[in-house]
Amino acid sequence: MIKSLLLFVLAGLAEIGGGYLIWLWIREKKHIFLGIAGGIILVLYGVIPTLQEYPNFGRVYAAYGGIFIILSLLWGWGVDKKKPDFYDWLGSFIALVGAAIIIWTPR
Repeated sequence: MIKSLLLFVLAGLAEIGGGYLIWLWIREKKHIFLGIAGGIILVLYGVIPTLQEYPNFGRVYAAYGGIFIILSLLWGWGVDKKKPDFYDWLGSFIALVGAAIIIWTPR
């Protein structure tokens, strides 16, 4: 369970971080090397979920969605200084509960 959670967090950081670097390159006219680095990181994001022990692609990505929502809010809060409100946290909690049900419920 710890390995699974760690892989979800790593995938989320790679997706958000890579996307953010591309955002900086295109939207904020930063150096192209940020875009290239972002692209490389996004390729790593594509690889990381394949390391999950679960054989079902759909379930892995559905469960990952809950983690991604939390990480996105935390990224926005830490990097963009946009503090999540009550409804952001409520929605992310609901998504996280859904993710836990999808990935860790015995079948």
